[in-house]
Amino acid sequence: MTTPETITVERMDGAAAARAEDAFTLVYAEAFAEPPYDKTSESVDANFRRFRSQVRKKTFSAALARTGDGEPVGIAYGYPLSPSTGWWDRLTTPVGDELRREDGRRTFGLMELAVRAPWRRLGVARRMHEAVLTDTTAERVLLDARPDVEAAQAAYRSWGYRKVGEAHPWESAVLHDVMVLDLGCGADSAPLHRP
Repeated sequence: MTTPETITVERMDGAAAARAEDAFTLVYAEAFAEPPYDKTSESVDANFRRFRSQVRKKTFSAALARTGDGEPVGIAYGYPLSPSTGWWDRLTTPVGDELRREDGRRTFGLMELAVRAPWRRLGVARRMHEAVLTDTTAERVLLDARPDVEAAQAAYRSWGYRKVGEAHPWESAVLHDVMVLDLGCGADSAPLHRP
């Protein structure tokens, strides 16, 4: 077991994350192979085809946590949502225009946040969450979370997220909670340093 002090969290742009794709894949594949996710190698491959496209976005932000000897233990990544995002269209009950309004800067979409089992409950996820949002000027963060993963739900709520709806984020996906964290940032605010 590694202590939290020996785990480093590196913030990355898209180019750096692309170079570290093997580490991101290792964490994702291991963390999401567990129930209730049960990701197959095919779904991992599909996720990383999307990842290769996502890292090319100028606004992509990632965090990679490693042990002192370089072993990958956690990942987080996302980017601001475009005005044409389909994220809000997946909700089972539509929300008002003001909530779903996007302009390319308003909302940071947190696409993935995962920690391998031996390093959970050490504060790694929170550190990566903070790192990936460093310097953001977004007003809020948006994510989808399975309601049956109690540890993740508890973490998100303790960080200030609130549920705004439910969605099937992709075809054949189980119902996820759509959660928003208001950052208090905006075009006229200082960048976020800690949620």
